[in-house]
Amino acid sequence: MAWLVLIISGVLEAVWATALGRSEGFTKAGPTLVFGAALIASMAGLAWAMRRPPVGTAYAVWVGIGASLTVAYAMAFGGEQASLLKVALVLGIVGCVIGLKIIE
Repeated sequence: MAWLVLIISGVLEAVWATALGRSEGFTKAGPTLVFGAALIASMAGLAWAMRRPPVGTAYAVWVGIGASLTVAYAMAFGGEQASLLKVALVLGIVGCVIGLKIIE
């Protein structure tokens, strides 16, 4: 169960990071509210999930999921330029997250 919560928290990290970028310095109410709600839920989930895997592993998985999804979303919908190298590097992050789960 801790790993499921950790994965969901990582997804929420991507949500709040994307919303933060769209909030334009907290001047847009909608993205700012999404940012705040996703941030709180993501941090609460991370804190709860850290009871099972070691802190370093949990944090690396959380950051890896959030970073990978944020970059993937930005390449697909946010105008960030995609390249084969960038996709390969993001897949490397995903591979490392999966590896951490396997050895845990």
